[in-house]
Parts: sequence; C-alpha cells; structure tokens
Amino acid sequence: MCLAIPARVVSVEAGDMATVALEGIRKPVSTALLDTVNVGDYLLVHVGFALHKLSEDEAERTLKLMAETGVLAEELAEMADGPDTATEGETGG
Repeated sequence: MCLAIPARVVSVEAGDMATVALEGIRKPVSTALLDTVNVGDYLLVHVGFALHKLSEDEAERTLKLMAETGVLAEELAEMADGPDTATEGETGG
C-alpha cells in the first residue's frame, strides 16, 4: 500500500541521513526535508524520506490505528522487503 509510517530515529548520519527503527526493522532515510533531527525523534517516513516530526504520543496513536485497521503489518512487510533494510542486531547494507 505504501503509506507514510511513524518510526523512531536511532542514529543521525552525515549528509542529511538518519536510521529509523520500527518493530525491529531499521531503515536509512533522508532527512533533507526537515530542519533538525535528533536520536529519539519520531518521524513520518514515506519512500525513504522523513516528511514530518511527530510527538511520541502522536506516533503511538497513529501506529495503534494502523494496527487496528490491518495496514501496519502490510507496511512493515513492505519495509522489511525493501533495499537497505536491517533487523535488530544487523548493521544493514
């Protein structure tokens, strides 16, 4: 389906990049569209770009609604199958 999905920043990289994590899946994302990004921030991510910062509460509410409607599992599957995906404990690549 390819919806934007909230994810937490686990590292900030050079060149307007960060790594986000959700449900054990880690993905690199471009943060070029945002002014500042810090570890622990929640970002709304779509096709590899961070579009907007969210509060932790807003991210949790959004993820809960996505899970209740059945789209979260589908989005996580697409996220896990994409390029540059790592799972917890992997370095990615």
